[in-house]
Amino acid sequence: MLVRLGAAVVCASEVEKNTLVECGEFVKIYDPSVGEDDKWYINDHCFIYGHEHTWHLFGITRQEPAMPLEEINFAHATAKTLLQQPWSKQPFALTVAKEPPCNEVHLWAPHVIGHRGIYYMYYCAGDRDHTMYKIHLATSRDLKTWTRHPKNPMIVDGFDARDPFILRVKNKWVMYYTANSSPNGGNHVVACVMSNDLITWDNRGVVFTDPKMGTYGGPTESPFVVRRGERFYLFIGPRHGYDGTDVFVSDDPFHWKIDNKVGHFKAHAAEVVRDGNGKWYISRCGWERGGVYLAPLIWKDGQREPKTNIDVPAESVEESGTIGADTVKLWSAPYRGWHYYPDRVILAKPDIKGFERVHTTDVPTVFQLPGDKTWYMTFIGFDGKRISIVCGRMGRQS
Repeated sequence: MLVRLGAAVVCASEVEKNTLVECGEFVKIYDPSVGEDDKWYINDHCFIYGHEHTWHLFGITRQEPAMPLEEINFAHATAKTLLQQPWSKQPFALTVAKEPPCNEVHLWAPHVIGHRGIYYMYYCAGDRDHTMYKIHLATSRDLKTWTRHPKNPMIVDGFDARDPFILRVKNKWVMYYTANSSPNGGNHVVACVMSNDLITWDNRGVVFTDPKMGTYGGPTESPFVVRRGERFYLFIGPRHGYDGTDVFVSDDPFHWKIDNKVGHFKAHAAEVVRDGNGKWYISRCGWERGGVYLAPLIWKDGQREPKTNIDVPAESVEESGTIGADTVKLWSAPYRGWHYYPDRVILAKPDIKGFERVHTTDVPTVFQLPGDKTWYMTFIGFDGKRISIVCGRMGRQS
């Protein structure tokens, strides 16, 4: 069954005049207790649209009551559309590897990205020494079978360094995570490290500092960064209670100030995601919360279709089919403005009529097949409703 999330009902407990983002009513999409004798929960989690045109959810899970140091499995659920209710429960994605060489203590806060045909899952594996907590990496080609990377750990930091999030900034990968100003404790911070290859991470810095000090927990958990145009929005929590996420804005992805708060949601470990129509949503979860929920995310920053790191998936993909005698449609999906796909960018304008060539990058345009003297061209077409990748026969190169 599919559900339609209701109209926007602002859930912020403290609406400020400088609010730039709000959320609507939350609806449950996944209950991990299905098929279990006990009540289960989902905590920090992530969404990714990937293999076989399927949504995947990964997250911390365990039966109630919460015992964080005994969270040893990652939940896995799937759906054909983001708003499907309920999502389908799958076997655990990963189970803790306590023996050498992994020496994992628990499994916390998975974050998954796709790059060049490989899915990268970063997660907190813990350590007996809380000042030397480890962030590990596992990879997969199908989002089902995961292999731990031989160069683990990726990061060693404290106190309880955890909750990784990956963002591409210019020509670098940036990993944000929650930590403290000192591995032994201090101000709760959002730290970052950088990489060229998603494997070797260095150049640690601090991008957000909270005045509160301590060790365990803290108000800078679950960092999530959304780029909209030239602005970067940092989502962190728990703030103002367990079910609380604050949003801060900055023009610099390496520095946010606590006085630049622009939003608040009653949500724990919130994630931001977009559906196949380009609509924005925010999630919530947590101990004793019964699963994962989604609500519409409403931007009030005056930007319309800005460049962003939150992709619009092609949820409705047509099968390949013939367009004409010499052209074949390779891929097609509803037009939604600016599209980003791994390793290529497709730019289209809504005023283009018919199948006309528009600008592309990193997409082959003219080629020959082995043993075939005929030249072929791939191009992008737009018919007013759908954008398509089309292959046409040229006859000879000109």
